[in-house]
Amino acid sequence: MVIAAPPRLLGEILVQEGLTTPDTIEQALARARTTGERLGEALVALGALSPAEVLRALALQQRLPFLGRDELPSPLPLVKNLSAKYLRQYTICPVSVEGGVLTIATADPLNPVVVDDLRQSTGLSVRLVVSAPEVITEAIDRTYDGAATPLQRIVEGMEDEGGAAGEEDINQLRDMAFEAPVVRLVNLLVESAIEAGASDIHIEPFEDTLRVRYRIDGILFDQEAPPRRLQAAVTSRIKLMAEMNIAERRLPQDGRIRVTLHGNRVDIRVSTIPTVHGESIVMRLLDRGSVFLPLERLGFGPRTLERFEALIRRPHGIILVTGPTGSGKTTTLYGALDKINSPDRKIITVEDPVEYQLKGVNQIPVKPKIGLTFATGLRHIVRQDPDVILIGEIRDLETAEIAIQASLTGHLVFSTLHTNDAPGAITRLQDMGVEPYLVASVLEGVLAQRLVRRICAACRVPDTPSAADLGALGIQGAADVRLWRGRGCDECRGTGYRGRTGIYELFNVTEDARSLILRRAPVREIRRAALDAGMTTLRLDGWAKACEGVTTVEEILRVTQEDA
Repeated sequence: MVIAAPPRLLGEILVQEGLTTPDTIEQALARARTTGERLGEALVALGALSPAEVLRALALQQRLPFLGRDELPSPLPLVKNLSAKYLRQYTICPVSVEGGVLTIATADPLNPVVVDDLRQSTGLSVRLVVSAPEVITEAIDRTYDGAATPLQRIVEGMEDEGGAAGEEDINQLRDMAFEAPVVRLVNLLVESAIEAGASDIHIEPFEDTLRVRYRIDGILFDQEAPPRRLQAAVTSRIKLMAEMNIAERRLPQDGRIRVTLHGNRVDIRVSTIPTVHGESIVMRLLDRGSVFLPLERLGFGPRTLERFEALIRRPHGIILVTGPTGSGKTTTLYGALDKINSPDRKIITVEDPVEYQLKGVNQIPVKPKIGLTFATGLRHIVRQDPDVILIGEIRDLETAEIAIQASLTGHLVFSTLHTNDAPGAITRLQDMGVEPYLVASVLEGVLAQRLVRRICAACRVPDTPSAADLGALGIQGAADVRLWRGRGCDECRGTGYRGRTGIYELFNVTEDARSLILRRAPVREIRRAALDAGMTTLRLDGWAKACEGVTTVEEILRVTQEDA
């Protein structure tokens, strides 16, 4: 067993480096005993050494690198929860964020509080380097003062926009919403989200702060937020843009905004709900230019794609796409409609809401307030002589029965369900009250899907899977398989992932499966029959993509649940 040598005394290092003498050290120690200063501080006060010389020796004692002025990055990397005020208070600055490790330059490496605080506030491991205080301060000034963020420049100088929550009258709220800084601020939040590739903007008021988060690749990330005092102005501006009632703050509201950015038209679905500290807002960004992806680009394996394309070209029957909210079901269905859309087919959809407009397709938005539900819309659709019908979601028995009747009368029906896997759709329909003989006669296939994040191409490095992860995935004898992971870089915001792709489980309803459905067989039996017929599970499809270097085992485990 090797025992590490204890750190040398600072005075001993300074003498060995030829920076001072033992006598000077004794004088400094005597002063330190009287004043309570550290040895280094006493040496600087006596004029025996410069602060930089003491810091270099301290770095040597603590076995830490010492960085000079030219070795600190410019500008410094921006790290969430680390404000310029906080960095100046402790004379520290971030140097890099790589692989979940935050490297921090400090002028006081003996302060243990800072390291613990940084770990808690950032959620990252912390590695220290040492630098002179004036060098750190200059780096902070260059990054934060010389290049203030656009949001800081807008907010700077804006006055307090009113009193306590609820005290503003409607005219005051309306006036605030039309003020130029507030307009620019809301526009900036939307533009930044679109440029970051976010799918949602969350604006959440709390007692002392206003929190802004973007959902990027399915994960929420904190963003720079306006001060809490601007909450009423920001909320009013968004509600006016979405044609909502700004006077109503006690009830949830829904609205829609249409904007054009860099030639792309973006629809924004806005939802507000009242909370203890004000209205919480979620804005869903629907970029019309991003949905028209051919099925070949959605992540289907060659065999699954071939079988799915054969399904969507059937003359009649029901095809379901299942998965949780945000798993890309609508994108897949639109890709399928785009694939079969032709002048000789009439396609009608009923959706809640119509997320993207498809050329040559008749799309009907659900309006429950006036009685236009999925069921009532579907009844009238059948009289419009369609060939293909898309129902946004089968939510109840009435909608399911009308969809089944439509398929029995020669229509091809697409829809979605919320189930964990493809065979689970059978049980879900039966739980709604649909008779097994109807399910068996009309259901042609079920596609279950999830979205997994793609490994960032800019920082991709080889990786070896752990036995525990492989075991959780159900993979045996693959410990020597070389996989990949993202190390974390500026392009992927330190996450190691950039973009998403789909993993799929396609259940073709065979004659054997129909027999099982007719006798109300448990879902595990139906699943076993599907696997025997060649169905690839979500996790096995994910494993194939991990072997191709597209995603990671950890990501597959995150988005899938244990097989029954």
